[in-house]
Amino acid sequence: MKHLILVGACYLDTILTVPQFPEEDSKLRAKALQVRRGGNCPNTLEVLQQLLISSDAQHHQDRVHIRPYLVSCLPDRDAAATDKILSSFGGGRDGGDDENAVLVDFSHCLYRKGHDEPASSYIIRSIQNGSRTIVNYNDLPEMTTDEFKGIADAFAAEHSDEESWWHFEGRIPETTLGCIQYLRRILPKSTISVEVEKPNREGLVELAAEADTVFYSKSWAESRGYHSPEECLRAEAPSTRATVLLCTWGAEGAASFCKPSGEYIHGPANQPGEPISVVDTIGAGDTFIAGMLYGLHNETWSREAKLAFAVGLATKKVQIEGFAHLTS
Repeated sequence: MKHLILVGACYLDTILTVPQFPEEDSKLRAKALQVRRGGNCPNTLEVLQQLLISSDAQHHQDRVHIRPYLVSCLPDRDAAATDKILSSFGGGRDGGDDENAVLVDFSHCLYRKGHDEPASSYIIRSIQNGSRTIVNYNDLPEMTTDEFKGIADAFAAEHSDEESWWHFEGRIPETTLGCIQYLRRILPKSTISVEVEKPNREGLVELAAEADTVFYSKSWAESRGYHSPEECLRAEAPSTRATVLLCTWGAEGAASFCKPSGEYIHGPANQPGEPISVVDTIGAGDTFIAGMLYGLHNETWSREAKLAFAVGLATKKVQIEGFAHLTS
């Protein structure tokens, strides 16, 4: 059994759907209100959970066997918000005993004593043009490098001889870099991937340099002056040890670059003449990452198949509300 550990913030998202983005100092009636658990890594885990359950149910010879974990800062263990977050994955606070029903392991999460409120995102989604404006608020103390070292030590003591893949959201680059460097020392055979997402966030280039797989976002690439995913991937490849580099590009799909071979592959979001009805773009990038992490653990798929699968999954996601039934 391979272990896939995702490290990142967990939010409760409040989503207001409005006719158009409101002007300053104005009033506007929302068309819909939705509250759901969010955050890059939790969203990715929700999709991965569906993929793994579907894979097990189909009993294919090439099905993926991985055990996913969440490492995140959460409110107090006794807080109602903590139960709401953990139960959103379909099980109890420790992941439960039924492996077929609950696949996510929460045993390495950090519970902040005395904090009852989770990190929160307030998202204004415009019907007019599909834009989304996000305001975050997080009063929970962030994970420190020393806290992560304790988590890594505990994991290594139990699974040192087993394969592990650690995926980092890349929210606080200085802390994340320390985490990656520590993993390299105590679990040198582990694989590490990072997200390079937020434009102009200092330290992301240094994170990418230390990873084995890098996920670049379109917004970050454009902030660096790149005009296409290929331009981004080829330019950034020399600055990282990564052998697999990926870049999402919105409605144009995504691309991958394999550094050893120099092979560049583009995966379109849809075929010519095939319309896409956009319903909900929140978490599309997280869904792509879930598809790629799943595909990268499937040794029987070609590089083209892995990219096509992840792009197809993200394309399906933007055409539905939330993440439910992505594998049906």
